Amino acid sequence: MKKLNQHLTQFDLTALGIAAIIGAGIFSTVGNAAAQGGPAVSLLFVFTAFACGLSALCYAQFASSLPNAGSAYSYASHVFGPLVGWIIGWDLIMEYAIGNIAVAISWSDYFTSLLHNVNIHIPEYLSTDYLSAARSVKNIHDWQLLHPNEPMSVSLFEASRAWNTAPCILYNIKLILDLPAMLITVFITWLTYIGIKESKNFNNGLVIFKLLVLLLVIVMGIQFINIDNWIPFAPHGLSGVANGVSSVFFAYIGFDAISTTAEECKNPQKDIPKAMFWALGICTFLYVIITLVLTGMVPYSTLSVGDPLAFVFNTNKLYWVGSVVAISALFAYTGVLLVFQIGQPRIWYSMSKDGLLPTIFSSIHEKYATPWFATIVAGLLVGIPSMFMNLVEVTDLTSIGTLFAFGMVCLGILESEQNQVLKNAKFKVPYFNSLYFNPVFLLILIFVWLNNVFSINYHITFGVITGLLLWGIFKKWSLLPLIGLICNVLLLGTLGGTNWMRFLIWLAIGLAIYWFYGRKRVRSSQ
Repeated sequence: MKKLNQHLTQFDLTALGIAAIIGAGIFSTVGNAAAQGGPAVSLLFVFTAFACGLSALCYAQFASSLPNAGSAYSYASHVFGPLVGWIIGWDLIMEYAIGNIAVAISWSDYFTSLLHNVNIHIPEYLSTDYLSAARSVKNIHDWQLLHPNEPMSVSLFEASRAWNTAPCILYNIKLILDLPAMLITVFITWLTYIGIKESKNFNNGLVIFKLLVLLLVIVMGIQFINIDNWIPFAPHGLSGVANGVSSVFFAYIGFDAISTTAEECKNPQKDIPKAMFWALGICTFLYVIITLVLTGMVPYSTLSVGDPLAFVFNTNKLYWVGSVVAISALFAYTGVLLVFQIGQPRIWYSMSKDGLLPTIFSSIHEKYATPWFATIVAGLLVGIPSMFMNLVEVTDLTSIGTLFAFGMVCLGILESEQNQVLKNAKFKVPYFNSLYFNPVFLLILIFVWLNNVFSINYHITFGVITGLLLWGIFKKWSLLPLIGLICNVLLLGTLGGTNWMRFLIWLAIGLAIYWFYGRKRVRSSQ
């Protein structure tokens, strides 16, 4: 049987991680997070990186023992069996596909903006998603009621114009779609189709350029920092900072994509763990510094824009830096698309080898040595919805799927320690008996719980964390994976009920598919 080509080194893997993490977060969503939480959002990046770092420890132990392409799907299948493995695999489909839909939409926004700056105009109905255009009528009405003396936002104006100028097609349905989002997805799909070597060379170039631009942003931006903009540091308190969790965590969802390339690495058991930590460390440093620079250059309340890095330099009349940043954002989004479109088909490839998907998903191209059919399907799954969906609809749903997968990987390490499933792992998470630490954590949790007013979702979250701490004492669980699991549960608790409802519906659909198809054909990977 044809196998995947092994071309990736530790440098390539680190570059893949940086490409996945330094993307939509630093060029887009960091602005909304800072607008809600102020300069203190920089600390939220540290906390989120800490939570991801604990998950990365668990990923690293699995990767050093099971160098398979399936990432968290393969790990969960190995420890918990095919049903839980399918749930995680189905969850990863949502994480990767919906995450890339959001990235494709953002790429389109930057692309059309750059064309507009050089007097090239794509009709709004060919560069706007249908949902935004359809809702623009009501949104304009609401805006005029709430802000009668203020001009409407550029995005709202463009959505309205798209709705009013779009030609009608069959049965008076308006032709409105985000064509650039589809076209960039087609290009990336073609690139991942023709080979991992070509993809990694392209990605390495993107990452080097992106890091140079971010260095320029830091060096130039420091000169315009006004420390008065950092006061107050957390203007809306802890709740304001917590409101940015979804946006901040969205920035980190890509580091696990490194593990999906395990079967194409020259030395996966050694290089994947190191690449994960290098990528997380470099990106966290950049996120913290960039957030402090942004909130120092302009008041935090003005950062609720789609292009915060370009915005702060344009505000300070450094238009050439803003233009360079805008161009760099295109490269950044392209890198994220590339890494996720590499990862998604390889998860399907692994699921297919276990019988959970049709065998054609694990078919390897004779010339290019890539999972060709899975790559094409992944391109369609991202490209078609990106023409019609709204960015707001997808960001939070991606975060909830990622947190769920991270939590299950942490739980998998805890379970494997009890059963010695990964006893031959070359990298192991250091063991500290939680029996000696959890009582202190319980006292802190109870104190915080009793001395603050929380919404119902936080009460549920604290209840779950209390149960995990008590069970950890009884089972003598390892401290670091347990804290990683608790961090993911805490972050899950900050997400709204609507996101949970959509997530549970997605899981219900997945379970139905497993019941009628997967369970009859599964070949356990244990």
